Amino acid sequence: MSYSLILGGARSGKSRYAEEQATKLSNRTGWPVIYLATATVTDPEMAHRIAQHQSERPQSWTTVEEPLEVTSWLSQAHKPLIVLLDCLSLLLNNWMFVDPDDSHRWVLRQNQFYEALVQFPYPIIVVSNEVGQGIVPDNPLARQYRDALGRFNQILAATADPAILMVAGLPIDLRKVGPSW
Repeated sequence: MSYSLILGGARSGKSRYAEEQATKLSNRTGWPVIYLATATVTDPEMAHRIAQHQSERPQSWTTVEEPLEVTSWLSQAHKPLIVLLDCLSLLLNNWMFVDPDDSHRWVLRQNQFYEALVQFPYPIIVVSNEVGQGIVPDNPLARQYRDALGRFNQILAATADPAILMVAGLPIDLRKVGPSW
């Protein structure tokens, strides 16, 4: 089964769009939606954001909070379902927080995740931030994060079907706007 990648900047509409696509898939297949959440509560404002997201989801969806072991979770899912992973950006952030000085471990986790993703037999919608269009961060860790997420997004976009870029709430299918040569 293929996976979808939904990229965009902050407040671009990527989560809303991903949720709409998951609803359409669920309505068509009759399969349940699992919202695989990678966010963690780090402060009151983040707690509010998470609660807001949760309140906007259909009550029929199951939320699984998995900030680190998404790969393991995917390998244990054996019944037909639709997974909405929100979001890859926070997953990478969490991996980097656990192993702050081990970029080889980040790459290993990314590779393991990608293998689990392409082998997963049911639809997955992956949400990620596009962080490479802003200014160059002022510190080494932020630059490492930007670079690692950019590479991770490229790997997933290469085989995602579709690969969507959200801009101002509008989806752009990246495969349809590629070069014409």
